[in-house]
Amino acid sequence: MRSLLLPLAFLLSAPVRAEAPKPPTDLVDYVAKADGAFAWKATPPIETPIGVVHDLELTSQKWQDITWKHKIQIFVPKGVKPRDVMVLWNQGGSPNATSGALGLQIAQRVGAPVAFLYGIPNQPLFGGKREDALIAETFVKYLETKDSSWPLLFPMVKSLVKSMDALQAYAKKEWSFEVKQFVVTGASKRGWTSWLTAATGDPRVKAIAPLVIDTLNMPVQMKNQVAAFGKPSEMIRDYTERNLVPIPDSGEGQKLWKMVDPWVYRDAIAVPKMIINGANDPYWPLDALNSYWDDLKGEKHVLYVPNAGHDLREADKDGRKQLIPERAVNTLSAFCKCQIFGLKMPSLTAKFEDQADVNKLKLEATMRGTLKSGRVWVAESETRDFRKARWTETPLPMEAGATTTTLLLAPPRSGFSAAFVEAQFEVDGLVFPLSTQLRILEAKK
Repeated sequence: MRSLLLPLAFLLSAPVRAEAPKPPTDLVDYVAKADGAFAWKATPPIETPIGVVHDLELTSQKWQDITWKHKIQIFVPKGVKPRDVMVLWNQGGSPNATSGALGLQIAQRVGAPVAFLYGIPNQPLFGGKREDALIAETFVKYLETKDSSWPLLFPMVKSLVKSMDALQAYAKKEWSFEVKQFVVTGASKRGWTSWLTAATGDPRVKAIAPLVIDTLNMPVQMKNQVAAFGKPSEMIRDYTERNLVPIPDSGEGQKLWKMVDPWVYRDAIAVPKMIINGANDPYWPLDALNSYWDDLKGEKHVLYVPNAGHDLREADKDGRKQLIPERAVNTLSAFCKCQIFGLKMPSLTAKFEDQADVNKLKLEATMRGTLKSGRVWVAESETRDFRKARWTETPLPMEAGATTTTLLLAPPRSGFSAAFVEAQFEVDGLVFPLSTQLRILEAKK
């Protein structure tokens, strides 16, 4: 593969932001509705060689006559004290060895307590349905009944809101300490829930870190999937089989997707955002972020994990995966550390401009923070489907002490290529990567 990189300096104009329509109020109305089922209780903490695990049992609500119950674990490594901001990770299932190890690892790297909320969503329900099949079932129920409490994302969000209530109460009782805000995070549909929790406007949400949910601006994303893959991804067949995708033309169908699309709430989600995606995720087209990145308000960061799918674990050239997603965990931890301790989060920003006269794309990358190293990641594919593409890296061409570098990206001889810049930063001893947005280039015809 020929080199895609030529050093060049250039300043580019700022992108134009899209105006956000007024979002539906159904989500906020559902979360704010009083629910007498809410309750929590603590069980005895568990001492481990590396810290203490505090366990809570939460009843978040009664939804469609089903009482939602959850487990909460708070991971407090040795030597770590409560802070007024806490990480809140939401996930499905119940506590297990894997989630416990992840929770303690994040808490150690952040240097602050981290809470894991389980049972998002409560499942199985409605004849054994789980995950996307369960969400799709509730979407169909909404279309049939016009009852806007049906979409499963609503009780998922309310579970996080009520868990914040429980965690604040527990901190006062157990530690005589006030937890004021949270960094809300989770992966896939739990990342979707993280976006929508911020969309409620709850002032306790200080920041969000949604992982592998690269699907904001859903009407555009569905068309982009077909353009990239030739059809909707097999991973969303629970929605296509229920005629939820393509998005129905009916008024209720259009409203349904507006109610659950974080892009519709983008003007309300002004908190700092750390978006983490796998560059080989089978759910989403590679350039999905470009359909909504410029519309996001406030501080925002992105990390693409090369040669990683929906679980964010990188695979080597023989397909062997990492045991844990090191890149993602380090970046998530650094972002949370900055939010909790008031540290300046490094940044990596990019500007792009087509250079038609030379058939190349300019990428200007600007880095702010303690920079350790930089690289450019490149992949090639015969089509716009990069799900099985192999990403390779080359050093980022930069002069010593520089904070900005500009590259010329040349299209491939055939098919398509894609590229993004990655920079390694350091915050308080923790080294982690950030990425620019990426671009796909097509061979000249």
